[in-house]
Amino acid sequence: MYWSKAPVHGSVPRRAFRAHTASLAEEVLWLFGGCDSKGCFRELWCFDTETMCWSKPKVTGDLPPPRRAHTATMVERRLYVFAGGDGPHYFNDLYVFDTVALRWSKPEVYGTPPSPRRAHTSNHYQGQLIIFGGGNGVGALNDVYTLDIQDLDRLEWRRVECRGKMPIGRGYHTSNLVDGKLIVIGGSDGHMSFNDIHILRLDTKVWYQVKTDEIHNRLGHTATQVGSYLFIIGGHDSHSYTPDILTLNLVNLQWEPRRVCGRKPPGRGYHQAWLRDSRLFLHGGFDGKEIYDDMYFVDLAACAYLPQITSFSVEVSCAACQTMAAC
Repeated sequence: MYWSKAPVHGSVPRRAFRAHTASLAEEVLWLFGGCDSKGCFRELWCFDTETMCWSKPKVTGDLPPPRRAHTATMVERRLYVFAGGDGPHYFNDLYVFDTVALRWSKPEVYGTPPSPRRAHTSNHYQGQLIIFGGGNGVGALNDVYTLDIQDLDRLEWRRVECRGKMPIGRGYHTSNLVDGKLIVIGGSDGHMSFNDIHILRLDTKVWYQVKTDEIHNRLGHTATQVGSYLFIIGGHDSHSYTPDILTLNLVNLQWEPRRVCGRKPPGRGYHQAWLRDSRLFLHGGFDGKEIYDDMYFVDLAACAYLPQITSFSVEVSCAACQTMAAC
């Protein structure tokens, strides 16, 4: 695998980004929100991963307020933006952006919503958005909510009651939906970074904690599924911001080394990463001092076949837990 700096052009954003979101629909990436050293944004940008061209679409409708550390989940060309914050303010609102009509809306949502938060995660599963964790300015959260989006005229929140080895509250973790399971890696409770891995089986609503031979502290990292692996890029390792790539084998749930060549980007966290064909892109981020406006990509090279792996299972059982009683 080989790092390169992306040769971007077009209407390139003239600002740096951290704690933003980047959501892919076919070859087009939709980037929303985030902040720099001066404040938060609510602009929406497009990046064509084929031509490496930036553009800024003209949008209409009910625009969300500026925010960072929100989530933006792409489902059938609609972007569901939930929560986040700006300065001391924490949100629990929902906005929807139609990437075809280029229009924002603020739909009515039924049920009891999650409390205001940021640095949470959101994943789409069988017509539901699965919201986990985050922070509310007082403490870290470990609750799970679903947002039913099957009927666009009646969106509804529900709290999910879970069992098992529940993770402690955290934000700036990652969660990936694989094989009907939510895989949560790392994060922080505001005091320390975590090195644990938790899996929530969405059919049984049971949490499991996974044992790995190696441990890696991470917060503010990204986790991108590439076939039967999760590629973890950057984040804070409890000592500094790192540029390293870690790979988690989803079949045996163990870390595996990968050799990466080329000139690495500076270490960072709170960036965004996404997979397109055989390239893994990275954009923006923060290293504790500097906020970045750059974009890099990793050519997967010999690993380019990995995105073609679509048939495998993630197995969890009581043996994966730290205590039998937790299951």
